Amino acid sequence: MAGEATRIGIALREGVLAGRFAPGERLAEIPLAEALGTSRTPVRLALAQLEAEGLVEAAPGGGFTVRRFTLPEIEDAIALRGTLEGMAARLVAETGLPPATRRVFEECLADGDAALAGAEPDVPSYEAMNARLHAALAEAAGNLALSRALAVVSSLPFAGASALLRQADSRDLLRHAHHQHRLLAEALAAGQGARAEALMREHAENARRNLRAALAAGDGAPARLIAIA
Repeated sequence: MAGEATRIGIALREGVLAGRFAPGERLAEIPLAEALGTSRTPVRLALAQLEAEGLVEAAPGGGFTVRRFTLPEIEDAIALRGTLEGMAARLVAETGLPPATRRVFEECLADGDAALAGAEPDVPSYEAMNARLHAALAEAAGNLALSRALAVVSSLPFAGASALLRQADSRDLLRHAHHQHRLLAEALAAGQGARAEALMREHAENARRNLRAALAAGDGAPARLIAIA
């Protein structure tokens, strides 16, 4: 079910970015399920995730409507997340990587390797791993104000660490992102605050580059984008 919800979420994100779902348009479970050839449950899960990402908002009387946003807003939100996560990484490196967080990172690195081992990436597994790793970093920073700011920023359109769409070469892009996860873990363990901060800023910049490259490919080309970092 999680894999189907991820597939539906990808399709809905692409529809929003490509303008197939207009700002203010109502999205209801039953029509979407019929159009996408699935049941209501994965549609409901996907819409809840898109609400958390800030792409849709609850509508009076039930269902959701598409939020209004612009491409510069998306880019600014991703850049801001990178700044905040960079601060979190620096704090963790300078105060010391907690043993529990180290174990989470080790597990995430192994899970990411497994998700990318096949001919095609296991995107739902990678997405779950990615969300867990980013959440562990924010928690380990031990800064409540920073955690709250990250929660707010991550609710903005496409700003969350796992806001993704399809792209033909997604395996290579995910491998690059996961390599940065490994470099981050090394920097944190070594207490390299400046390096850890720079890695997280660059990690978020990947998403912005992918977004710009996809849109520059012609006709918006949302199906070629994967902005996950």
